[in-house]
Amino acid sequence: MCRIEPENNVHVILEAFAQIPKKQLVIVGNWAKSEYGKHLKEKYGAYENIHLLDPIYESHTINWIRSNAALYLHGHSAGGTNPSLVEAMCLGLPILAFDCVYNRATTEDKAMFWKNATDIIAMITAEIDRKKLSEEMERIGKKNYSWESIAEKYNALY
Repeated sequence: MCRIEPENNVHVILEAFAQIPKKQLVIVGNWAKSEYGKHLKEKYGAYENIHLLDPIYESHTINWIRSNAALYLHGHSAGGTNPSLVEAMCLGLPILAFDCVYNRATTEDKAMFWKNATDIIAMITAEIDRKKLSEEMERIGKKNYSWESIAEKYNALY
């Protein structure tokens, strides 16, 4: 789930999944908002394993999609701590994130990091300990980004 913008590296993720047709990909985003999004939807929309969904604003539907994901690919390369990354962490999803300082800080360098489609393909097709990665992401997410943790940090500032 993301804005379909170049800095979110959607094109890289789609390029990778176009090469691994046995793996399913679901991306929810605003495909019609930019030429970039329109181009990607046209180019990758016919792949049977790639599901490009328009924006979904019902929280129960978004939560259902997230909670049924085998892993979460995070392509954001700018902007700091991203809410969708934190939400995926707190759900205990294994995280494959674009390699940048923001994503490394948010996940305490414990996620798997990629820079290109080749990296994504290698991670998706490799035998990784998804259960261990899931547990670590959930632990970090709940430790650093729960309402209780955030409230304690604000209180300490005052």
